Amino acid sequence: MTIGVTGGSGKLGRATVERLRADGHEVISFDTTGVPGAGFTRVDLADYGQTLDALLGVTARHDGLDALVHLAAIPVNGLVPDAATFQNNLAVSFNVLFGAYRAGIRTLVIASSITAMGFPFDEAPPALPVDESYTRANNTYGLGKVAEEAIAAQMVGWSPDASITALRFTNVVAADEYATFARAAEPGYRRDLIGSWVDARDGAAAVALALEAARPGYRVYNVAAPTSGSAIPSRELAAQWFPGVPVADDLGEFESLMSTRAIQRELGFAASHDWRRASAV
Repeated sequence: MTIGVTGGSGKLGRATVERLRADGHEVISFDTTGVPGAGFTRVDLADYGQTLDALLGVTARHDGLDALVHLAAIPVNGLVPDAATFQNNLAVSFNVLFGAYRAGIRTLVIASSITAMGFPFDEAPPALPVDESYTRANNTYGLGKVAEEAIAAQMVGWSPDASITALRFTNVVAADEYATFARAAEPGYRRDLIGSWVDARDGAAAVALALEAARPGYRVYNVAAPTSGSAIPSRELAAQWFPGVPVADDLGEFESLMSTRAIQRELGFAASHDWRRASAV
């Protein structure tokens, strides 16, 4: 396929572009920064005209896209004022989703976030591991993701053959960032992420699986490593962090408290990288 990737110059974006190209697809990265070349087009996605034009076709790049992966965003709160984070990310996502609709692109995978499901979990979730049924935003970045999911869930119904998959990514860790797991035995390590993490390459694999499994309708999946980023057993962490919260009877010893059961069961997701194995680096 010919696939567009917004935010292709970011941490997850680079891994996704690399994975999709390795799978044999033609990939065009749309971003404000990147390496000039046949696989990159500089686009200000906050400008709807530029966005639509880029999705319809770009001379010497593509004359139409079979699918679109939307990863572009201001990635966290704090880089710009809070309201600007929300306003930019929501406008960009609307431009991309509506532009894709106008351009006739019917297969989309969009990046949502753990921030749409309770991060930083100052308020205890209703049950553990936390699955896709729980939605709670506690900052403007998360609020934007909740709004983007709602827009996607509505817009997918505008075309009978449209498929939109929202992937709720947790903290993405690059291959050269494993040193942080030296703190994995600390009780408070990754507390705000309920112990979760995902290698960028496995995040890219989740995108590839979502594209392969695309079918009409809207779906949302958590994306995290199936095992936690903590050296402390998960049931022990649950008791320390969220006393009294119900825990699944079949919770694995080091199973992520951000549930990945749905994406494993429905898309066949299986992480290839684990900080516990030296070969992961």
